[in-house]
Amino acid sequence: MTSPDLPKAPGLPWLPAPPDDWRERLAGALADPDPAGAWASLTALARTNLDFVQTTRVQAGLSRRFPDGPPAHLTTKPVRLAVLGSATQTHLFAALRVAALRRGIWLALHEPGYGQYLQELEAPGPELRAFGADTVLFALDAHHLTQGARDLADLQEADAAVDRLADRLAGCWTAAQERLGCRVLQQTVLPVFPALFGSNEHRMPGSRHRFVARLNAGLRARADAAGVDLVAVDDAAARHGIGAWHNPVLWHRAKQEVSPTVSPLYGELVARVLAARQGLTAKGLVFDLDNTLWGGVIGDDGLDGIVLGHGDAQGEAFLAVQQFGLDQARRGILLAVCSKNDPANARAPFESHPDMLLRSKDIACFVANWDDKATNLRAIARQLNIGLDSLVFVDDNPFERDLVRTELPMVAVPELPEDPALVPQSLAEAGYFEGVVLTADDRNRATQYRQNAERDAALAGATDLGSYLRGLQMVLDWSRFDATNLPRIVQLINKTNQFNLTTTRYAEDEIRALMADPGAVGLHLRLRDRFGDNGLIAVVIGLRRGTDLVIDTWLMSCRVLKRRVEEATLDVLAAEAGRLGARALVGTYRPTPKNGMVADHYRQLGFMPDGVGEGGATRWRLDLPGPGRPELPLTIVETIR
Repeated sequence: MTSPDLPKAPGLPWLPAPPDDWRERLAGALADPDPAGAWASLTALARTNLDFVQTTRVQAGLSRRFPDGPPAHLTTKPVRLAVLGSATQTHLFAALRVAALRRGIWLALHEPGYGQYLQELEAPGPELRAFGADTVLFALDAHHLTQGARDLADLQEADAAVDRLADRLAGCWTAAQERLGCRVLQQTVLPVFPALFGSNEHRMPGSRHRFVARLNAGLRARADAAGVDLVAVDDAAARHGIGAWHNPVLWHRAKQEVSPTVSPLYGELVARVLAARQGLTAKGLVFDLDNTLWGGVIGDDGLDGIVLGHGDAQGEAFLAVQQFGLDQARRGILLAVCSKNDPANARAPFESHPDMLLRSKDIACFVANWDDKATNLRAIARQLNIGLDSLVFVDDNPFERDLVRTELPMVAVPELPEDPALVPQSLAEAGYFEGVVLTADDRNRATQYRQNAERDAALAGATDLGSYLRGLQMVLDWSRFDATNLPRIVQLINKTNQFNLTTTRYAEDEIRALMADPGAVGLHLRLRDRFGDNGLIAVVIGLRRGTDLVIDTWLMSCRVLKRRVEEATLDVLAAEAGRLGARALVGTYRPTPKNGMVADHYRQLGFMPDGVGEGGATRWRLDLPGPGRPELPLTIVETIR
């Protein structure tokens, strides 16, 4: 039920409209006997701009076709989410599951009895324990949280009350982490209350409007220290208007704080954070050129004829698009160009136009030719050494967008507003680049890829691989896990998908526990050479089990492949195993849709097959000290902290 006086729900306008025959396609997915085909069809529907009713029907189809979940090889790591709320939440569950499906995630949901979140934290009931949640979402409504706020007499008392409540909520986070062993998401508080004092509401101590604003600030201040990720519904309400998010009629009738009509966007906000913790956010932003980064056609209009620069409304709008790309590059997103153009014409603005913000040095991969864009996007993914599903392709041409979606459904291709002035906000709203941790290595990523290009050029001029590797003057710095590098270690563990033997994910507190375990080995490694520092490129976790050191996690950056870093890492790990008294290394390769490149990793390092486990997992064993091998073309250095 909605009120005609309230704003229309914002929807997901960056996604293409559902096909006219979406009902028939949904029915086809349900009838498809092939699980892979059914999953692909349902995912394709989820990647369209479904409204509340359509979302509900797709979710119903998903549950009907896969009542116990799809086969493991079709999905990423499943998420078991317990929603601990103080208002009605069930009407949002369909949108949560469809938003997760959009990212290839199977999401299972559990909601305790109405308003029972505190009881569940203090003494988790059998249903919650049996559910086995790995993530908890605290979704607490503003009315519940502001009880008593009207009675606060002065600003000092009001601020003290906010601090006490924020501390209590932080205590709930700790309880969920310790008693349930869960990662925690905290939904910020919707600003549902009208201002009573006007523009200077912050001067009124008993204002619930003010209380909510201060509480949200307090939650943000505490979240980082507690390892908690936020779902910022208050920011979304500020962008779209609180009327789009909250219908007072539905609150009073059904205690639904979040309106059903906005549930697709609500599901998006939650699913983005869940996906970011699995490393399922975009890594590359690929731009078309003509009428995307500038107005006009460079090949026809020439350098002086394209629309770009200050003093012209449209020219400044294109600059804003470029600035969005540049800002994303500064936080670690790789920029690329994919254009049907003469290469020299395409590069000219980057090298010579005085108003151009993006320059050649900012572009990690530049492809301009007359091939179709799907082919060129495949080449870009190969050159950047990232998956196609890590690319976002921005093109003003609807034909090109549709072609890429058809040929490469895993590539994100947003619908764009016609006016370039609206493009940056549209791309930001789409949430492709959702992040949870920002590290120094992220900010240096563009530099690292430029250095890789220099290494590739050096390789092209080398007479043989051995002399090239020796000429790199590589130094592998290794250290045991430490607090300084902890955020980057956790980030790599949770986002690396290709060179990752088991794709086991860990939260920060779990890594801290490993650091304190005398029977565990936690290693992080960095690689530098004459071209520069590659940053933190590998993480290995080993667990002592009897006389074996079991390799729980081994992941590496694909940037350093074929430099014999794998062998050097094995030498470090073997030495650490010997220090603990282990006589053998035991590793497992657990296949996923993305890590086929390391299927023979252990075999190539001299491990022997040692059995087969569930889901096609293979077990490998290496008796220490291990096989001899030719001298490595790098220096191994332990960094003492």
